[in-house]
Amino acid sequence: MYVRDAKNRDEAWLLEQIDAMGLDDEAFRSRDYVLAVDEQTNERVGFGRLRIHTSDPDVCELTGIGVRDSWREQGVGAHVIERLIAEASDAGFETVYVLTDQPGYLDQFGFAEVDRATLPDVLDERIDRKQDRRDGDIAARQIDTDGFEMPSRLRDAFKSATGDEGEPEPPETASDFGIDPDSASYKYDTGS
Repeated sequence: MYVRDAKNRDEAWLLEQIDAMGLDDEAFRSRDYVLAVDEQTNERVGFGRLRIHTSDPDVCELTGIGVRDSWREQGVGAHVIERLIAEASDAGFETVYVLTDQPGYLDQFGFAEVDRATLPDVLDERIDRKQDRRDGDIAARQIDTDGFEMPSRLRDAFKSATGDEGEPEPPETASDFGIDPDSASYKYDTGS
């Protein structure tokens, strides 16, 4: 299992997963995401986004964090969050924010509650938009980039993570890339 930056070819998969999980896709850009990948099968199993809001000063937010059902409880989300926080630190941010309907999950890593009155303006506006799309309450959390703590049980679980043997990911086809296989001509088509 490992976490890597998303590539352009991951965009369709990301959008499908975000939609299926009902996650935030506001201002979607696939290059902002990281993916957790099973190194044995190359199956994409989790993802998350580092969103930079350009304001004065710039604000860094983690959003769109999701793990496929069969891979939950194995440290996948924790490693995605760890990678995103490391990238935020590398970009010069000292604080990272999250607007979530599952604050308890993040608290185990050292995230702390943020009073809405102290949120940067861009996030105060965003919390209202997220609240309109969700049934539950949205809570604000923050963490210093050097304050993330990975529980050892999740680090160990990630090393040996396995999904249930449910339905495998379908192979990529020409139509996944916008190619009509019935009418496309190929450079090295021999005509046989």
